[in-house]
Parts: sequence; structure tokens; C-alpha cells
Amino acid sequence: MASIFTKIVNGEIPCYKVAETDGFLAFLDVNPNTEGHTLCIPKKEVDRLFDLDEDTYSGLMHFSRKVALAIEKTIPCNRVGLTVIGLEVPHAHVHLIPLHSMDEARFIKKVQMAPEDFQKTAAAIAANF
Repeated sequence: MASIFTKIVNGEIPCYKVAETDGFLAFLDVNPNTEGHTLCIPKKEVDRLFDLDEDTYSGLMHFSRKVALAIEKTIPCNRVGLTVIGLEVPHAHVHLIPLHSMDEARFIKKVQMAPEDFQKTAAAIAANF
């Protein structure tokens, strides 16, 4: 069965898209640690990050870097943190989280955002991609 991320790639489930290439997609996390918390995924469904083939793994890191730079231009923060956990969705993905403190990297506190705030944030990051 397709993962929720594959369903997003296929357009079956909507997302707040930040960036897209032929092989990768970036969209806002709908349960964000901070404003601008973004997920970067390969379009190819592979459960574990280190099971990706070399080209896809390298491509995902290159794509994630470009997205992180766009986030830094858009969201005031000390830095953009990168983490890979991958237990919640069986599809390799990278979390890019604008950080002001280490608490925001711990997945304990979440921010509430209205749909129009997600749309505005996604559009702003996309404009800097």
C-alpha cells in the first residue's frame, strides 16, 4: 500500500508545496515544530533513508540543502536544523526545522497554524527556492 507521502506525490492528498523537481518534493509539515518546518522526500517510495540508492540519497541531500537555504531566507531563525527519524511514515524523508532553540528540535512542542498561514509560509519559501 502506498505511503501517505506517495499519495501526496500522486496528488491524491493535498499538501503545502514548497519546492519540487522531477525526483523530489518539499512540503510543509502539517504538525510543525515551528513555522516553516518542511519535509523533503524522494518521489520514489523507499522506507529507509540508507536504503536509497546512492544517486537518490545524494540528490535528496542536495535538494534538502537548497530548500534549507530558501527557508533561511524566509523564516527568521538561528539556523535550519536537519533531522531524519522516519518512524512515523514508511517513506524516507528529511525534516528541515527553523531553530531558535534546541527545544524546537525535540518534537515535543508543536505550533498551531491556520490553513492560510500554511499557504502564506509555503508560498514565501517557494519564492526563495
